[in-house]
This record gives sequence, C-alpha cells and structure tokens, in this order.
Amino acid sequence: MEPKKIGIIFGGRSSEHEISVMSAAAVIGSLDRDKYEPVPFFIDKEGAWYFVEASLDGISDLTDPRIANMASVSRRVTISDFDEMIDCAFPLLHGPYGEDGTIQGLFEMLGKPYAGCGVVAAAISMDKIFSKEAWLQAKLPIGDFTFTTRYACEGGVEGGLAEEAARIEREIPYPIFIKPANMGSSLGVSKVTDRAGIEKAVKTAFKYDKRVIAERNINGRELEIGLLGNGPVDISAIGEILPDGVYYDYDSKYRSGGTKLIIPADIPDSVRSEIEELAVIAYRALDGEGFARIDLFYDENQGRVYLSEMNAIPGFTQYSMFPLLWQEKGVGFRELVERIIELGYERHFFKNSR
Repeated sequence: MEPKKIGIIFGGRSSEHEISVMSAAAVIGSLDRDKYEPVPFFIDKEGAWYFVEASLDGISDLTDPRIANMASVSRRVTISDFDEMIDCAFPLLHGPYGEDGTIQGLFEMLGKPYAGCGVVAAAISMDKIFSKEAWLQAKLPIGDFTFTTRYACEGGVEGGLAEEAARIEREIPYPIFIKPANMGSSLGVSKVTDRAGIEKAVKTAFKYDKRVIAERNINGRELEIGLLGNGPVDISAIGEILPDGVYYDYDSKYRSGGTKLIIPADIPDSVRSEIEELAVIAYRALDGEGFARIDLFYDENQGRVYLSEMNAIPGFTQYSMFPLLWQEKGVGFRELVERIIELGYERHFFKNSR
C-alpha cells in the first residue's frame, strides 16, 4: 500500500508564524515513512503558499535562519496544486488564519480529510470571548470577564477608550488581564493594576485583534490537559506550568527557558478527577474533535477549578506541553501524530457517509 500523502501546513499570517514552523519540523520528523509521506506546505506572512523542497530537520529554535528564508527554498503553488498533491491535511498554523476555522473551511470546501477540530470548534475556541460565553451557557466554571472593541474605544460610542477603561475597572477587580480575543502564545497580553494600565494594555491588544477581553486575575495554579477523540474522548496526564516571569507569556514559552513544566501535576486525586471530567465536558461543549488542549486554573485557597481556554492546535515544539502530557500517559510523539491523522480520516468518512 502506498503511503498516505499528508499535507503539513505551517507558517501563516499570524504572529505565531515562527512557532508554527518549529511545530511542523517536529511533526514531519516523527512520521513513519512506511505509512505517511509528508508533503510540506509553507504559508508566508503575506499568505502566499509554497511547497517546501528543503529539509526541516533540526529546526527547534526561533532563531534558526531557515525559518526566515523558508520561501527561498520553496516553490510557489496554488490551492489547486495543494488539492492534487495530498490525501489528508495536517494544519499546524497557530493563531489567526489557521487555528480559527479559516483553514478548516478551506479543507471542507476541497473535501479533504484533515486533522484537528472542525470549523465551528476552531473558530469558537480561538475566540476567548465566544468560548467563555459558550462555557457560561453550559454552566461551566469560568472567571469573571468583560470585553471591548476597537469601534467602542475609538469613538464609535460616546466616551471612547477612557469610558471603556472606566467600565472595565468597575466590572473587574484589579489586577486585570487584558488580552486580544483571537491570539495565542500569550501575545498581546498585559497584567494591569490601574486605569492608565488598562488604556495602555487595550491599545497593545488592538495590535493583534479588534476585540479585547478583560479577565479577573485568578490566584491559582496553571494547569493543562490534552484531549483526543471525535466521539469517545481520551485524556492525557495533567501538567502544571511554573513560569519564570509574572505570568506565562511569549518569552516564558519560547525564549527564556526558565519556565518549568511539571508532569504530572502534584494535585489531589479529587481535583484530578474533577479536571478530567470538566475538560471532557468543555471539549464537547465547543464541539471539539480530533485533538485539543484545555487550560485551567486551580485555586487552592478556594478549592475551585476554573476553565481558561481551549487550544484547537496546541504547539508541537520541543517546548510544548501537549506532546509531553501524552508522553506521560505512554503515548509517544509518533503514535500521537498518527492517532490525530486517523481521527481526521474517521471524522471525514463519518460526515460523508451520512
């Protein structure tokens, strides 16, 4: 039997472009060539598509010069080329234009099997406001939040930014986290303690999105859990993040190297069981399929667990929590990737046999 041609799509137009390249290199390097033939497609920061003709072996650092020069070792292709060259797609596009339902919609239009969540789950989970609203409707535990928009802050309504900052201050107690609604890897995130800080943080977040969420700070431990499945859902070990900074920001994740990942997290069995059950309910509430990672907070003083967000395409780099959580459960990197691919085929065949 000929190996299945798996289109690995990476790069992209988001601010997580470089991280995406690192994830793709790791996934391509893991594939069993007797079963799968990787067909790498690079999308540059302007959205142009390329077939990569060079090896990605060993790309594991943001400063690797091959990342910046990827287009020079690739040839331009069109969507019709892409359609003809692959059997199944594996998107590793973190953030907007990849993790938000847009690329998933393309695969649906092409009729291609693809790995990971579908259009709706990807779009909702990427948007921190919509996902929290969905979990709120499902009566799941989330922290207090509110949001604002560029339109409101730039004079679209009376008061503008100053009035919106005052409203956020009234609704959410300090300290407050200000974040772009649609962004990952903690880009554009600020922790603020006064109104001037809110205004500055909102302006920063607007560099990444037109909608901004303001969240109550939860004095809790940062925990993460991985999920696999379309109908039945398997769960990974639970891990804890001990950031080397004030919070788990972009530098803590990918540059400093001082952040510690504790796997498995040292938490009571009762809390572990609660998180496992809650994660599955939260995954299904957003129509999760294929794979995802759910982030949570555990407030030891109150004995409460809060949902934070769901990542439809979590990182697959050497620093990434998702594959490490599954490794703790006895699922190696290669097996994890293969299961994700087969879940994509499973969903595709189920949908098209109705």
